[in-house]
Amino acid sequence: MALVLPPFKFKFKPICSSSSSATSQCRPAVILPGLGNNSGDYQKLQLTLKDYGVPTVVAEVSRIDWFRNAAGLVDPNYWRGTLRPRPVLDWYFKRIDKAIREAKELSQGGNLSLIGHSAGGWLARVYMEEFGFSDISLLLTLGTPHLPPPKGLPGVIDQTRGLLYYVEKHCTKAAYTPELKYVCIAGRYIQGARLFGNSNVDVDSALAIEPISEVAIVNETHSTSTPTTFRARIVGQGYKQVCGQADVWGDGVVPEVSAHLEGALNISLDGVYHSPVGSDDASRPWYGSPAVVEKWIQHLLD
Repeated sequence: MALVLPPFKFKFKPICSSSSSATSQCRPAVILPGLGNNSGDYQKLQLTLKDYGVPTVVAEVSRIDWFRNAAGLVDPNYWRGTLRPRPVLDWYFKRIDKAIREAKELSQGGNLSLIGHSAGGWLARVYMEEFGFSDISLLLTLGTPHLPPPKGLPGVIDQTRGLLYYVEKHCTKAAYTPELKYVCIAGRYIQGARLFGNSNVDVDSALAIEPISEVAIVNETHSTSTPTTFRARIVGQGYKQVCGQADVWGDGVVPEVSAHLEGALNISLDGVYHSPVGSDDASRPWYGSPAVVEKWIQHLLD
């Protein structure tokens, strides 16, 4: 069942202040960069969250750091499609751990929020599984490809070489409880299309996915099917590698259906692009653009 929310007509005002006492201060948030991104890509998001009174720490990641993942090429499991997160991604988990330790100094004994962008969302889940989450009360993911692609589909290759299958099998299932809340946000920036043929397909009938706890679709401008373009066909091929289906809505990189998790509070936002790189707050806003942050900030302020 989908809950359709009306457009936001107001602005949230900061209810927390970084200069306030520890008892009234917002939970610090740790921002986890997505694949190919670096820490600097999230500076504007940090400033936006600061305006709401949310102190942040970004895990220190450079673009060149991602080449460390090439170590997985020497692991036979890479070629079998059964790669495990550790040890190949231990470098990233160390960056998460360092950022969390810095954020705990800001929290003065309180809980933390994790904000995982793109791959940073499922990497956060692995971190929580491996190293614990007693200090974490919220995992908020932005355009994270949580689900592995279906197996056995022609032309579909698991880009993570088994990592997402590992996450699906071994990581604790998502929940939305007072102690720990999972909030998964998906963007609906562009609908993909098949490479050949007519592509006006009903997504719900085309995909067989597990039901999710609740989907809130925030409509600023209602997403509707548009005539198939070359761009939509190219984007659709990317979507197909992630979820097995080209004719779906997504943020230009990650399909909407892949960015939601059963058991989480799942939210879809129209007109939201995947990455801070190549985004524009006016014509191509991403998840961290001020007008978009306004739609999910309340989960950090609760």
